[in-house]
Amino acid sequence: MSKKQHILITGGAGYLGSIMVPTLLDAGYRVTVLDNFMFKQNPLAHVCANPDFDVVRGDARDEALIKGILKDVDVVIPLAALVGAPLCNMDPLGTETINRDAVVMLCQLMSKDQRILMPITNSGYGIGEKGKFCTEETPLRPISLYGTTKVEAEAAVLERGNAISFRLATVFGMAPRFRLDLLVNDFVYRAVHDRAVVLFEADFKRNYIHVRDVTNAFLHGLNNFDAMKDEPYNVGLSDANLSKRELCEKIHEHLPSFVFLEAPIGEDPDKRDYIVSNEKIEATGFKPAFSLDDGIRELIKGYRMIRNSQYGNV
Repeated sequence: MSKKQHILITGGAGYLGSIMVPTLLDAGYRVTVLDNFMFKQNPLAHVCANPDFDVVRGDARDEALIKGILKDVDVVIPLAALVGAPLCNMDPLGTETINRDAVVMLCQLMSKDQRILMPITNSGYGIGEKGKFCTEETPLRPISLYGTTKVEAEAAVLERGNAISFRLATVFGMAPRFRLDLLVNDFVYRAVHDRAVVLFEADFKRNYIHVRDVTNAFLHGLNNFDAMKDEPYNVGLSDANLSKRELCEKIHEHLPSFVFLEAPIGEDPDKRDYIVSNEKIEATGFKPAFSLDDGIRELIKGYRMIRNSQYGNV
């Protein structure tokens, strides 16, 4: 019987990890999660009974800790990050040291035979050219500290080699560790509970991907590593390069009482505006399993359970 491949996932108790960890365990991998549990949630409680799962409470920047864990690891998936421009702007030093420096340290500590599968973000494309799809050859021009640190981390990983980088579209969908701040998740929440959204700069476009298809992309990379290695890949839904207005129109199909209005004045502090080609990863055989409609239906069900009413009396 062959030895199970051992995967270290830093930040594995976050939004992506809370789906990825149980899926990798089900696929026959050993998984160790390193996380500081900063959000005080326990989204991996249901996998603690699995003998192939282990968890370490600690910091992804702790060199001595990382050295010890790496001794018995075949693959590293560095999910640990401060994610999104608002959080990154609140803690720029933490953003640089976690998002970039911790990944550079991993590259220095890992043996050449150990593999890295790295998530970065479409945010690296910043503001694209109107009507022109961003491919993996498109120059990276991030417009936020978050985007900049992820682009720099990707450069370190690909320069080291024996790695794959996944440039993720804006993620959506339910997960045990949920994120309400992501655009689709946020707009569907407002549609369910507020029944209205005011749009600023409604024509700004971006691409989207279901949280479970992020895990599917990583599984695809693990299964096809030698053919895909040392390259970046966009990961998104090719039929979902949508503006904020088009996204709202899609949500309205599911929730006819939802009203969205375009503000005549004001602007969105988030200036990202791009459309993305996913042809490169599709050419390797990857195909997303979940559509935007699937995600909206799923979120509507989820919001029957979730209501952000900490200070309300209902």
